[in-house]
Amino acid sequence: MIFGHPPEVIYGIVLVVSAVLTVVYFFFSDVLDGAFDVVDHPLFSPQLILSFFIVGSAVGLLAEMYTDWASDSIIWLSIGVALVAVLLLHFFVFLPLRSAEASLGYTDTDLEGSLAKVIVSVPPDGLGEILISRKSGAVAKPAKSVNHEAIPSGEEVIVVQMENGVAMVAKHDPYHLSI
Repeated sequence: MIFGHPPEVIYGIVLVVSAVLTVVYFFFSDVLDGAFDVVDHPLFSPQLILSFFIVGSAVGLLAEMYTDWASDSIIWLSIGVALVAVLLLHFFVFLPLRSAEASLGYTDTDLEGSLAKVIVSVPPDGLGEILISRKSGAVAKPAKSVNHEAIPSGEEVIVVQMENGVAMVAKHDPYHLSI
């Protein structure tokens, strides 16, 4: 008996409360992150703490229900299993996610200097369209010729500058070096 209740009830309450707090944290993590920044260490993140309580209470509940072991042994078993699960979660899930690229987005200045292919021919004093291939996919942009020359469809160009979302392009000649 723990606090006048059987251990199964305590494990069940901890499991349900931890699961509910995990769902609340999932939806409100941006707001709640500031409150949990007291200890700035990745092992003390709310995700890992809540995971520890969920795994520990689930193991304790199952062990109490399906084994005839002493409650003291079950508590130590559930703490051990929860620690192992949390460390595996930290090193194989959270650390790789933290080091992953935050965004696949780009800015217009990131496109400057990129090679592109003309998909709608660029008239001397008008707009055409180019397709820029990137790691995250292809980007189509309106294009205008820097030298006021016509650039036919299928031609390879280089983005010289971006102005208000319009790519200023020039024909790309890989064999011509201007020093």
